[in-house]
Amino acid sequence: MAKREFRDFREFYAFYLDEHRDPTCRRLHFVGSLLVLVVIAYVLLTGHFLALLLAPVVGYGFAWVGHFFFEKNKPATFTYPLYSLMGDWVMFRDMLFGKIKF
Repeated sequence: MAKREFRDFREFYAFYLDEHRDPTCRRLHFVGSLLVLVVIAYVLLTGHFLALLLAPVVGYGFAWVGHFFFEKNKPATFTYPLYSLMGDWVMFRDMLFGKIKF
């Protein structure tokens, strides 16, 4: 993916959603993000801080499977890491509240 310049996150998010058209890819992103929240809750409840190492594995693992096998594109994380992380959580919220279809 050629690096594009975005004026702001709103402009990036339109691009981000275009990179997540496949419903299976979006579902895998959702599951990965949900599992990140589960890992964080586990750490807060148990104090096993080493388990935080699982958070990026489950979060990005599910998302990247979605991109490589279903969406068949390169994850935006590789080119736009901060905006992509923000996009993951905004898309998670939008899916959770029905703004984006599963």
